[in-house]
Amino acid sequence: MAPEPGVWRVGSGGHATYPVRGEAGSGLVERPGLGLNGRVPTELEQLRERVRCLEAVNAAALSVHASLEPRESLRQLVAEAVQLTRASSGSLVLRNPNSSLLEIEAAIGLPAAATVLRLPLGRGITGWVSMQGRPARVGDVRRDPRYLMVRPEVRSELAVPVVIEGEVRGVLNVDSEQLDAFSESDEAVLDELARHAAVVIRNTWLFEQARRKTALLTSLAGIAQAMNQAYGLTEVLHLITREAVHLMGAKLSSLLLITDEANELEVRASYGAGPDYLGRGRLNLDDSLVGVVVRRRKPLQIEDVRSSRLYQSTEVARREGLVSLLSVPLTLNQEARGALNVYTSEPHTFSNEEIQTLLALAELSAIALERARLGERMVLAEEQLRQSDKLCALGLLAAEVAHEIRNPLTVMKMLYHSLDLQFPDGDPRHEDVRLIGQKMDHLNRIVEQILDFARHAEPRLEMVSVSDLVDDLRLLTRHKLRAQNVELALDVPASVPRFRADPIQLEQAFLNLLLNAVEAMPSGGRLAISARVEPPEGGAAGAGDLIVLFTDTGNGMPLPPGGGRPVSFLGSTKPRGTGLGLAIVTRVVEGHRGRIRFESTSGKGTTVTLRFPLDAESEGTTGT
Repeated sequence: MAPEPGVWRVGSGGHATYPVRGEAGSGLVERPGLGLNGRVPTELEQLRERVRCLEAVNAAALSVHASLEPRESLRQLVAEAVQLTRASSGSLVLRNPNSSLLEIEAAIGLPAAATVLRLPLGRGITGWVSMQGRPARVGDVRRDPRYLMVRPEVRSELAVPVVIEGEVRGVLNVDSEQLDAFSESDEAVLDELARHAAVVIRNTWLFEQARRKTALLTSLAGIAQAMNQAYGLTEVLHLITREAVHLMGAKLSSLLLITDEANELEVRASYGAGPDYLGRGRLNLDDSLVGVVVRRRKPLQIEDVRSSRLYQSTEVARREGLVSLLSVPLTLNQEARGALNVYTSEPHTFSNEEIQTLLALAELSAIALERARLGERMVLAEEQLRQSDKLCALGLLAAEVAHEIRNPLTVMKMLYHSLDLQFPDGDPRHEDVRLIGQKMDHLNRIVEQILDFARHAEPRLEMVSVSDLVDDLRLLTRHKLRAQNVELALDVPASVPRFRADPIQLEQAFLNLLLNAVEAMPSGGRLAISARVEPPEGGAAGAGDLIVLFTDTGNGMPLPPGGGRPVSFLGSTKPRGTGLGLAIVTRVVEGHRGRIRFESTSGKGTTVTLRFPLDAESEGTTGT
């Protein structure tokens, strides 16, 4: 029976191969030395077969490129390779750019276990082709030391490199259960199919890059919209970690920020984190892996945190199923704020594109932090403005009330002096008359102080002894201190000099500080008042600075991070306080060219430091 024309091919070693009718599956058999009618095919017949193969390759290429699904296109291409070379199985292997391992992308006729096989470069015939960039046609794989058995039935193999932009990115290979099954013609066919595979793969990569960029832009737009819609900082940071997981195909993402103490990192937002990860506590900025990223302000990736000596929480990583880590710094205006991390569940080498993606999300995180901080400042500024308006209104009201009080008080003083009440020294009424006159003078002085405060009066300077002021303060408040069970400790050495100040204003400031301290110790405590002279700050010229300290063991007061002044003077923590006392103290101190500083620890007490500059007129010792 003559073979059908146009369906035979020349095998290796000059064998003529053609279908035999009636055999199971119409499979191919080889007849050594036979062509058409039992003869070796002529050159023309070989050329016709070559044309037929090219036409088949072209038809297969058109079908492959018409498909809109890249994975299905590659599988179809492998199927065409198997059919055109009359192989028993075939596969397309691509090099993973992250792990540099060879992974099967599409396969025909291979067992399921073989499709998950990963090969390093140089391993097996496929690995050799990928490393050398040259085809390999093996007639008997059992005699080739490079061969790595996938199917025991395989006897011969043909593999060609898949080259994309001048670089070998994969291998297209076919296997046969017959010896010497593939010819040079088969190699040419497979090489042509490999070129079409390279086009499909390149277009797939370009499409994937475009998809990732679109997803990134969509995520960035969503985050920016959330920020503009006044979402809270916690919600925005959680959104960023969630998008990081989705964009990077990661298992977990976390955002760590530097604490107020500036030496630790704490988790402020996370997505995909389990209880072990969230419960590991803060990280030290100096000796932790993420701390290195923050301090150096450079990205860092670890292939396997479970075995890394630099990673501190290896047990946590094992329990959480974390493998590879990418950590990028979170900076704004060259200032480190924290770090954004992503973890994968399998070994992974992060590409430059993935690093840039995470850096973009980290930059948005820094912007969100800055917006939140500016928002807090705006709220604080608005509150301070409202309190300033309230203070101005109170000042005007106090001035008006003081003015109304002064008029009848003046009449009372005139009538008191006109009565000329004189009683013998032993008469109790003599002491009463003296006290009435003293208290009216006291009331008049308070009225004048209120009016001076409303008018922003400058202090009336004279030589003042701090020792005298403190001693008077002790006598004035001894009953209240005793009633409140507050111990007063004074440390004002005789060497503390007199200096130019307004004694009435200073007494008012000292009294306010003492009373505030007493009210902060409702169950009793200790109040220490001390004074000393220090050199000028910063080595400036001058006679030095007079330091007066009020230190109590009370409940403390709210202060901004790092100490300083209270956030708002009018935000009093006392049950019936208005906060005007501290406002008056600050105005008095600043009116004397001085500075005031508050240091407080909740539940432990407060220290108020008054610093007054001394001049050449200050006397060397106090006089009492």
